[in-house]
Amino acid sequence: MKGILLAAGKGTRLYPMTLPLCKPLLPVYDKPLLYYPLAALLQAGIDDILIIVPPDEGELFERLLGDGSRLGVRISYRVQPVARGIADAFLIGEDFIADDSVCLVLGDNIFHEQNLPEKLALARANTTGATIFGYYVDDPRAFGVVEFDENGRAISIEEKPRFPKSHYIVPGLYFYDNQVVEIAKGLAPSARGELEITDVNNEYLRRGALKVVPLDEDFLWLDAGTADNLLAAGQAVKRAQDESGRYIACLEEIACSRGFISAQQVHEQGQAQSKTLYGQYLMCVQ
Repeated sequence: MKGILLAAGKGTRLYPMTLPLCKPLLPVYDKPLLYYPLAALLQAGIDDILIIVPPDEGELFERLLGDGSRLGVRISYRVQPVARGIADAFLIGEDFIADDSVCLVLGDNIFHEQNLPEKLALARANTTGATIFGYYVDDPRAFGVVEFDENGRAISIEEKPRFPKSHYIVPGLYFYDNQVVEIAKGLAPSARGELEITDVNNEYLRRGALKVVPLDEDFLWLDAGTADNLLAAGQAVKRAQDESGRYIACLEEIACSRGFISAQQVHEQGQAQSKTLYGQYLMCVQ
């Protein structure tokens, strides 16, 4: 399975802080926002990753992550010249995906739960069709909203509905088989001129090939797309780390747990950052 991280958003809702620096590179407590969705891909065991970046900012991403070798993975980069919607990622990454399945994660989404790797493994194991998630929110009107029947089966998904049919929204983490490229090619732009990921999911639903997994109440999902959400995300990460004593989205630790790099390699990277709490944490990874 390949992984795509869509990090091309400029973050206009976060102006002026994103005027000099795009949203995925902003800090969320002690790490760049980009680390959190990338952590989800690593936790899913994906070691071949394409990061889609804004025009003229690729050098900043490469300075942060390089080619992925320090994490034992392969990272490449492509530019999204114009913001054409989430589903555009499959057109930009068509030759990268090739004949493989793909996991897409949005660059401003944060996912955390103790059992997250197990959930991701189950989603990855579904090699036919698509697997997405459902997350309960109080006000779902700004998201794609999934409706379930009395048996818990998804029967519709609406993008930003005025009158939502449920409180379950679809967060920005999606698993697809190789049909997704063909589906994305057949999409027509929505009224706002974008290729909607909801239209992709609805096509899988129409084909009877969509699985929606409701997430538990203790699952932490955050969309860091506004200043208030960015602040809340940083506070939530600090609180979770303080309570557990474990770092969220520590890429080196996750890569080690997946067998991509050794503990010795993690310790060496920690030594290079030994004046920081992050580096000191790395030096204790087993």
